Amino acid sequence: MADPPRSDPFPSSRLDSDAGALFVLQSKGEWWHAGFHLTTAIVGPTILTLPYAFRGLGWWLGFVCLTTMGLVTFYAYYLMSKVLDHCEKSGRRHIRFRELAADVLGSGWMFYVVIFIQTAINTGIGIGAILLAGQCLDIMYSSLCPQGTLKLYEFIAMVTAVMIVLSQLPSFHSLRHINCASLLLSLGYTFLVVGACINLGLSKHAPKREYSLEPSDSGRVFSAFTSISIIAAIFGNGILPEIQATLAPPATGKMLKGLILCYSVIFFTFYSAAISGYWVFGSNSSSNILKNLMPDEGPTLAPIVVIGLAVIFVLLQLFAIGLVYSQVAYEIMEKNSADTTQGMFSRRNLVPRLILRTLYMVFCGFMAAMLPFFGDINAVVGAFGFIPLDFVLPMLLYNMTYKPTKRSFTYWINMTIMVVFTCAGLMGAFSSVRKLVLDANKFKLFSSEVVD
Repeated sequence: MADPPRSDPFPSSRLDSDAGALFVLQSKGEWWHAGFHLTTAIVGPTILTLPYAFRGLGWWLGFVCLTTMGLVTFYAYYLMSKVLDHCEKSGRRHIRFRELAADVLGSGWMFYVVIFIQTAINTGIGIGAILLAGQCLDIMYSSLCPQGTLKLYEFIAMVTAVMIVLSQLPSFHSLRHINCASLLLSLGYTFLVVGACINLGLSKHAPKREYSLEPSDSGRVFSAFTSISIIAAIFGNGILPEIQATLAPPATGKMLKGLILCYSVIFFTFYSAAISGYWVFGSNSSSNILKNLMPDEGPTLAPIVVIGLAVIFVLLQLFAIGLVYSQVAYEIMEKNSADTTQGMFSRRNLVPRLILRTLYMVFCGFMAAMLPFFGDINAVVGAFGFIPLDFVLPMLLYNMTYKPTKRSFTYWINMTIMVVFTCAGLMGAFSSVRKLVLDANKFKLFSSEVVD
């Protein structure tokens, strides 16, 4: 007996008129491609900030927060993938976070809330990636030409030019090979930095280890919540539905395999970077452990070849990160500018894509050059953005979709996570704004000095 017909998860009437789905969020990928995209979105140079996060928490609380964030985000992303699978089986496959939230919660305003938060996060990360890449070029230039005259904004312009070229890759799926290389690069610079820290810690030149926290109670509280916000932002991505959209149908079950691949890389990179960096530098850990290995005064604390390779690997991965977090913007542009009745590479679609993506990258590059203190602003955006999208909404969407009883363990664990991380997000946002205010006197437009 023949199987009954199944509903098409990709209604042709919807696809034919949706250029964002047809051209940018093409559903052609395998589960390992999703793993590559997820790893690029989460495992970036920000992991070199983990020793600094431990500085505000100490050994015990640092381990607890890092492990808790890892477990909660894996659980949250798994729940969101289940909600997406449920909608797909019901004939309502969602390829955008904003549409999923509006559909499940039954509120049109959620569409605009999510798109606002996503846009802030993605544009912020795009600006930050260009700024950090420019900083990497500046570090290499300063090492090779100590008396050189080039400024940070000139390196940012160079990075922006490269990003303009790379931005013309038409779809998220077309980044799969770049994101595979990004995964290997993250393992590469983690291995180099961890090796350098262990070698330094075992040598006779090891710095004096001090693991004390802030002397005042209020200082310890603010430092702890700032550290929690840092760890939450490092684990966040905010684009899981768009990544799952790249999977070839049926997508059911594939995302879990991608998550396992991603979190295998996370386990190795996050713990090794946090432990080795904090073990060696303790309460003197910088916001980027590479700065500890390259002090402003005195010789470098690791072989220059090791540091140079690590900086090159970080630079190359930043291009991939900038591309991944630009896909939501490109999808919005394509949906509103492209003509689905003509080919992806037709002149009608190619010219608007070239112009709009170039303008977007020029904007990100200009902001990176103008605001070299963007790290402080990004911390605020991360606290207000990543925690709602990655620690609150997935649990709410699951409870609304599957409707577990109020006596069930699942319901209460989801409610507990939402309440705890909402409070942590508010405190983290307050701490981030406080740091922004304290650093305000250091801010200079188009400066060559990046404010930590």
